[in-house]
Amino acid sequence: MRRFYQLALVIIAAMVLIDVRLPLADSTLGQPAPALIIQELNGNTFDLADQRGKVVIVNFWATWCPPCRKEMPALDVFYRRHKAESLEMIGLSADRPHDRSNVAKVMQSFSYPAAMLDDAKSDGFGDPSQLPVTYVVDAQGLIRAKFTPDEKPITEQSLAASVLPLLPRRTPAQAH
Repeated sequence: MRRFYQLALVIIAAMVLIDVRLPLADSTLGQPAPALIIQELNGNTFDLADQRGKVVIVNFWATWCPPCRKEMPALDVFYRRHKAESLEMIGLSADRPHDRSNVAKVMQSFSYPAAMLDDAKSDGFGDPSQLPVTYVVDAQGLIRAKFTPDEKPITEQSLAASVLPLLPRRTPAQAH
């Protein structure tokens, strides 16, 4: 039994020493969002840190992922409806670089910006452990929600419940 504990300690120490990169966990809710700097498909640079003061939806997806494709219309409708209210969004495709043209073709149907995950200059989110996965980052740069099909699926209603309370309140005069 003592050998088991020694082996477990060696494995844990090795993971710490070699800096094993694990995907972002649920425990990060309420914590600062990691760095994300990436070139969008249109050539613009998206820097999550530059989005402070806005609520940002970060969606990891792929063209070959049916649940990803299923939620994209709801993401797009929500983005179009609320982008004028300090909402930003980026879709990060986990497709292989040689599938860039297919990703660009899919994104022609949507209004939110997208990028190839492999084009990231800085990606503190790490490689997603499942697809799709979507994070909501508040105006202060804190992660406020995580959506996955199994635990918290994306719908217009679930987005509204998580995102709308984070957006600046509109006065009645601004609503018209």
